[in-house]
Amino acid sequence: MTQQPGPRALRRPAPPVLLLLAALLALLPALVALTTPPARAADGDPTVSLSKKEAGKGGEITVSGSGWRAEALLMLLICGQSTPERGVIGGTNSCANADGRAVTTDKKGAFSKKLPVAEPPKPCPCVVHIATVTGEQALADAVFTVAGHPTAELPRQTGGGKLAVLATTRLEGDSSLLTWFGAPPARRLVFTVGNLGSAPVEDPVFEIGIAHGVYAPQWEERQWRGTVAPGGKAQIRLPVELSAGAHGDYQVSLRYGKKVLAEQPWGVGRPWGVTLFWVLLCLVVPAAVFRIGMAVVDKVRPRPAGAHGTRRRAAKPAAQAAPATPANTTATTAVLPWFTPDSAPLENPPRPTTKGQA
Repeated sequence: MTQQPGPRALRRPAPPVLLLLAALLALLPALVALTTPPARAADGDPTVSLSKKEAGKGGEITVSGSGWRAEALLMLLICGQSTPERGVIGGTNSCANADGRAVTTDKKGAFSKKLPVAEPPKPCPCVVHIATVTGEQALADAVFTVAGHPTAELPRQTGGGKLAVLATTRLEGDSSLLTWFGAPPARRLVFTVGNLGSAPVEDPVFEIGIAHGVYAPQWEERQWRGTVAPGGKAQIRLPVELSAGAHGDYQVSLRYGKKVLAEQPWGVGRPWGVTLFWVLLCLVVPAAVFRIGMAVVDKVRPRPAGAHGTRRRAAKPAAQAAPATPANTTATTAVLPWFTPDSAPLENPPRPTTKGQA
């Protein structure tokens, strides 16, 4: 008699292999997510958008941007002779600097700022130029048309020019007496460049960076007027100026395009005249306040009765005192113990007689 399989036979535990396969199937979505490369983030290039693409002088537009560094200080300018492809030709000399605006991005790197429309010194095509003021440099341009502003073709692009520094840079100039009292120290950065390319370089725009301590350099544009022919060289002098009261060790950097051409250390002495001024001020002002306070106290303090009469009597000169009289002399002589009124010497004694006279 054969035994029929019952319900217990169906409840036998699954083999370990099946358990392992089930666990792998359950973990398969997580394994796929781990092995699949993450989606590529959006490019970190900053973006900018305008509320209007064209406006006339005296109008106003709203400039918005995103993708910038968080809490970065930006400068907004309307520049002529510029395109987003070629940038601002001629540097900020082509921009309406007097009507620019500054804005600080939020924690997400976004901003929105109203910008008045002004005519740049160069003809259009024009752009709204946004660039960082401090820290790592970043910039963006947006096409904009200033209604009624002249339009001209862009200068011919010469990509064959290449500048390089041929000699050691140096700083020329001395500090004046005003610098000793806190005036801004000023020098001239002198260097010689050569054109290693096959095309001339006209009116090159350099950047001067000044760094102090561990801080990043602050870049400012300096344009040199002239042309460097292919294979030629030129000596260039660019002004360098620090802030008022600056002192310590500074580093002056020269950059052309995206390449740093030279660096020059600059040691600035402390303005001891300012220190001397504050020391004298701390000494003179308390002394003057003390003297004024003592004069006020002497003026308002109460005086005892009769003090004014005593002072007037004491002020009389000694020449007005009455001279001593002969009576006073006689009285004084009479009280002396070794003289009596009868034996006191006479004032006009008789002259003695000589021998032979009666």
